[in-house]
Amino acid sequence: MNKTLLLTFSIIFVSCNAIKLDYDYITSSNQEIKSSLSKSDKKNWHNLDIEKDSVPGTSVERAYNELLNDLKGKKVIVAVIDTGLDIDHLSLSENIWVNKDEKVNGRDDDNNGYIDDIHGWNYLGSSYVETRDMTRILRDNKINNRKYNLVEEEIQKEIKNSKEQLNILNYYIQILDESKELLSDYLNNDNFSIQDVINIETVDPKLNRAKNIYKDFDFYGYTKEYLNEGIDQYNDFINYHFNVEFNGRTTNDDIYDINDRNYGDNNIYNIKESESHSTHVSGIISGNRKIEDGNKGINNLAEIMVLRAVPNGDEYDKDVALAIRYAVDNGAKIINGSFGKYFSSNPEWVIDAIRYASENDVLFIAGAGNESKDLDSLSNDSYPNDQYFNKDEFSETFIKVGASSINLDENFTAYFSNYGKINVDIFAPGVDIYSSMPNNKYKFQDGTSMASPVVAGIASLIMSYFPRLSAKKVKEIILESGIDIDLEIGNLGDKKNFNEYSKSGKLVNAYNALILASKSRRK
Repeated sequence: MNKTLLLTFSIIFVSCNAIKLDYDYITSSNQEIKSSLSKSDKKNWHNLDIEKDSVPGTSVERAYNELLNDLKGKKVIVAVIDTGLDIDHLSLSENIWVNKDEKVNGRDDDNNGYIDDIHGWNYLGSSYVETRDMTRILRDNKINNRKYNLVEEEIQKEIKNSKEQLNILNYYIQILDESKELLSDYLNNDNFSIQDVINIETVDPKLNRAKNIYKDFDFYGYTKEYLNEGIDQYNDFINYHFNVEFNGRTTNDDIYDINDRNYGDNNIYNIKESESHSTHVSGIISGNRKIEDGNKGINNLAEIMVLRAVPNGDEYDKDVALAIRYAVDNGAKIINGSFGKYFSSNPEWVIDAIRYASENDVLFIAGAGNESKDLDSLSNDSYPNDQYFNKDEFSETFIKVGASSINLDENFTAYFSNYGKINVDIFAPGVDIYSSMPNNKYKFQDGTSMASPVVAGIASLIMSYFPRLSAKKVKEIILESGIDIDLEIGNLGDKKNFNEYSKSGKLVNAYNALILASKSRRK
């Protein structure tokens, strides 16, 4: 069912010592996916191998076992522009970047414009909840008359949809509670299992309905915790994201003046447990591979530079642009951007910053977004990107990543993933990805936010063992060495082959990328 490409390569590691090893490219796989996985494999499926494990992961484990065993790589700084990060997490604490030229003394020791920036910088100050950019555009009158009505209409549509979703979620909680109460009374047990429910045999219509509701909710993962998270999210949409009366900014800077840069602080921690996005993303890249009950990050040689610039709402273009420049100026070789939006107040600042990263040999990797949209449509312009309205790319080191699943069928692409033959470069696992959460916890999460750090982790792996390769060359290697998946996709609109959903038409693969890197010269 699954086809992979290319020939046999000899792998030569261009690191401290010249080491020659002969390995084959992953050439083909016609086997079905495993029907069941162990608990540990479920937590690590995105790192498994399509040939060896019958799982459409990225072959990271195979790369370690067959290519990187006993070899020494170099540290690589990966800047994560995201939420605040739990840098004390057991899975991350050993792999946090330290600015060795700075001391916590209230002075700018390294003269980089930031005081006491030991692990990065916090552009959000004490705030976290924010508006969407379209709301700010309307609130601050930063829009012409033609677009004013368009934005206002979009905001009203979002508020209406949020209220409808809240009604649905509240109804779900109500029927879930009622069903659980009936089942508890029947089983005389408040802590019954799903198997206990399945085993119930009854002709009572109310009990039978409760049984079916509970089974269906269990199948779709609609726990009360999950439903309440949804309620919190839609309440945030109404009260903050699309509320033109709200302003969450606390840093006292002018968000429309890129030269007003004296703001923020060095507190890069998450300010609440629910501010977890960066912790999950960073764990995918470099989570400690030796913690038995933890997750296996892709590269423990990756040092995470923390740039807190993504609130619960849309990021500010100014914060993103300055964070990119901070990353470049302070030694990052890779930037991960698991964020995005469809309205931008000052896209020119971010465009200039992405150009700056490319000119300085830094790779920028971004998630494609989670709205099931074709980004090649002119009506679906997205930010950040390396091209707008399908015009020529302005960066040679930018990668846009869609999300794939473990399903080797028409649902191989994640149902939520954005796509585009022009605007999306490659796909990577982004469904049920297990990684770190604040307070030494772990969790499965979905999103192109998870697919992007998978590619960032693989890119860092290449740079660790082939430090002479340029960012442009690493991008070329990642796109060329991916695996062709010969499947017709049916969950993203019109049915077409997987290779039509991105520029490369491929699934990223660490094993192949390392082999191809060994044959490459810097350029």
